Amino acid sequence: MQRRRLPGTDLELSALGLGCWTLGGTWWGPDIDDARAQRTVHAALDAGLNWLDTAPLYGNGRADRIVAQALAGRPDVVVATKVGVRTTGEHAESDLSAAHIVADCEASLRRLGRDRIDLLQVHWPCERGTPLEESLSALSSLQERGLVRHIGLCNYDAPTLARARQLLPLASLQTPYSLLRREAEAALLPECATARGQPPRPLGVIAYEVLCRGLLTGRYRRPPDFPDSDQRSWDPRFQGPRFAHARSLLDDLQQVADKVGAPLPALSLGWALQQPGITLALAGARSPEQIQQSAQLGRLLDRPKLWSVVARIAALHGGS
Repeated sequence: MQRRRLPGTDLELSALGLGCWTLGGTWWGPDIDDARAQRTVHAALDAGLNWLDTAPLYGNGRADRIVAQALAGRPDVVVATKVGVRTTGEHAESDLSAAHIVADCEASLRRLGRDRIDLLQVHWPCERGTPLEESLSALSSLQERGLVRHIGLCNYDAPTLARARQLLPLASLQTPYSLLRREAEAALLPECATARGQPPRPLGVIAYEVLCRGLLTGRYRRPPDFPDSDQRSWDPRFQGPRFAHARSLLDDLQQVADKVGAPLPALSLGWALQQPGITLALAGARSPEQIQQSAQLGRLLDRPKLWSVVARIAALHGGS
């Protein structure tokens, strides 16, 4: 698996990381299996992935506990997590007050069984009116205490991101990006490529939802019927014209996949990693077999002719 350095850091990460939301179970259906989740983490490591991305929100800490068990004795694996979300029942809200940031980070360290978080990211912008300066100062204090190595943001718009970068050296932005969702190209990716801050440097970009919650795996030939406990039951991408559009794209990609002997998830993920400004990509998985399929992109990344063909197909179908 190709390794890439997160700009301005000492982190040499596999181009693909394991996204752990599905491992937490909540909003991914009823078939939760902790033992299978741990095997999935081990399969990711066996396939050459050296980092994963979790969050307190993922199963209200359940994903963290699975990660801690799966990584016991593996301090070499880089762990990225998030901070700031409060949950009340099924409701989640971003609280980026200094007190909550510190308490949330310390709770994550306990669940993960680690002394330090490699990359701590704000999950999404504050919904309680905390000034950006206060939130970033709290994150900086965690870094000064040695509890956090690097700091990133998730789901921020370009103007707020630019402001944040002047206040604190940031390592990364995590944002949705895929063959079907390309709005980041207009403003976010140019902002991340701009050298800002002290010292001035570009920002690493971590793409998530690259497989569109499983839609771009090619698994679904017709609109699926998910249970109410699965968030995809109300995701418009799995219904009507948007599903038909995705299916048409996948039919064309399948022809390419068949020729190169690769699974569709590897093509979808590899396409994202070929795009200017994208540093790393995340893939979720609910089983070892799923992450093994995604990880096959590692043998494809150095094939420029393949990606030029995939790029033409992407241009033909556009985003949605």
